[in-house]
Amino acid sequence: MLRVINRVAWLFAMLGGLCASLVALMTVLSVGGRAALSQPIPGDVELTQLGVALCISLCLPWCQVHGANIIVDFFTQKVAPRRQALLDGVGAIALAAMTALLAWRTAVGAVSIHEAGETSVILGLPMWWTYAMLAPGLALTAFVALVQAGLLFSGRDIQALQA
Repeated sequence: MLRVINRVAWLFAMLGGLCASLVALMTVLSVGGRAALSQPIPGDVELTQLGVALCISLCLPWCQVHGANIIVDFFTQKVAPRRQALLDGVGAIALAAMTALLAWRTAVGAVSIHEAGETSVILGLPMWWTYAMLAPGLALTAFVALVQAGLLFSGRDIQALQA
């Protein structure tokens, strides 16, 4: 199961990287079009906002698998390894709770915005798309953090998730 979680997180990160690359390409083309032809890509700011938010959401699970999300270990550097694992497990539970809450509220927001028919200002894109696309990355991050907490509380190394 750990290998499947790792692979799905990797796939999400690759999609996030592709999204970031497309946003970068679009930005270059829009800036170039604005400078050379006075013709930027219409809605480039809207698309950049959507793309960057999606990229972050999709990359969060991979960051969590590798322990690359921000942690504050200033006070725990000299703590015994077992106690540090316990504190890291509590941190993983807190992250899981936060990202699960964000995934849930994002999904609820998507439904609400869909019902309201809200669209973006320039391109007229349905805003619920944005919310709906963010929820899976947040939910997977919550799941990864829960698995890590279980590994930490059982005394196993979270490196097992990275295999």
